[in-house]
Amino acid sequence: MNELGAEQRQLLFERRPAPVLVEHRPLYKICQLLLVLRVSSRGGKSTLPRLHLFNWALKRTDRLQKLVDAAKTKTLHVTAWGFDPAVAIAIRYAVAEELIKTTSTGYQITDKGQSFVDAALKDDTTFIQERLLLKDIGKDITEGMVEDVAKGWEAA
Repeated sequence: MNELGAEQRQLLFERRPAPVLVEHRPLYKICQLLLVLRVSSRGGKSTLPRLHLFNWALKRTDRLQKLVDAAKTKTLHVTAWGFDPAVAIAIRYAVAEELIKTTSTGYQITDKGQSFVDAALKDDTTFIQERLLLKDIGKDITEGMVEDVAKGWEAA
């Protein structure tokens, strides 16, 4: 067997750009959460399960439509939704940047967070579908509705 020289045994790695899905970009997720707190939450407050519900719904228009229907009928007909680790990361960053603050029951948008999302909403091309559907939902997906569904999880 022939031994290779040091320069021949060396592995070379070339860094290539790797796209990050929009849904995994912290700033995008922070903006979504701020939008939910600003447009569809009473007092700009929400529990973590409710934020996860909205995050899950924002991934597909048909899911958001379920929330629109639930807001109209005052009954949430969603048996379960996903809990996304990207939301936890976005929340940590948003708290660190003082865009939201923790409360005894969940999270609340701060004045800085309201200014941030208001500035983002000045551009009519951002979050077009989300904006319209969240306005249709309004503040009618209550914590009680979310709790009722979650109680069903415990029984199962």
